[in-house]
Amino acid sequence: MTRPWAPLASEPEVPLAARAAATYHALTGIDPVDADIADDDSFDRHILASIIAVARAGGLDVAARVGLAEEDLALLLAERFPRAMMSMLTRGATDSLDEEAAMVRDLLLGQRSTAGETGGWLACMVARRSIEPNHLWEDLGLRNRGELSRLLMRHFAPLASRNTRNMRWKRFFYRMLCEDDGFVMCTTPVCTNCSDFDLCFGEESGESRMADRRREWLSRSVGVSIEGAVGEAVPG
Repeated sequence: MTRPWAPLASEPEVPLAARAAATYHALTGIDPVDADIADDDSFDRHILASIIAVARAGGLDVAARVGLAEEDLALLLAERFPRAMMSMLTRGATDSLDEEAAMVRDLLLGQRSTAGETGGWLACMVARRSIEPNHLWEDLGLRNRGELSRLLMRHFAPLASRNTRNMRWKRFFYRMLCEDDGFVMCTTPVCTNCSDFDLCFGEESGESRMADRRREWLSRSVGVSIEGAVGEAVPG
């Protein structure tokens, strides 16, 4: 039996972006580019689907990749995506958050601005995805940095409102953790004089790498299909 997303011999390998989009569609019934996030509930649903989708694209151990216990992920799916056949998402071992991610989770939990379970789930999910290597909004599967800023201002407003200089969110989290513990993270008193200025405040906008890679893969897939059709039409 062919494993999920296994390419045929004549097809290019399906990249993470396309796998994530497939899971997002299975959860919501639409493609991520078409998500309407005008109201808060639709926005929360989009955020949760995006995080689950990008985590699922990286492997079957989805609960560990989003930072939730298996029972919490199952509850999230039942409440937010009841029509999706998503039993596959809870396969694999669930690892506890490492120390760094746990500190970010506790920071977020202590600064919640919404009631209910969604904020608690997101604290764990954002914390876990913050240890991935790319911009945080990309590792959450979001379409742009603005969606991350809206997420944080909606669910963790006391913390997010302290980012008055638009610092990169990961760097901001770590700065807040250091300040709460009485440490001084920065080596210079004025940010503009610091050699790490670009690491904290550098460009973090633009199109998601996920969207770019998905578009490239779709283009390659069309090329392979056309090539195959032409090959079949020409006598050997």
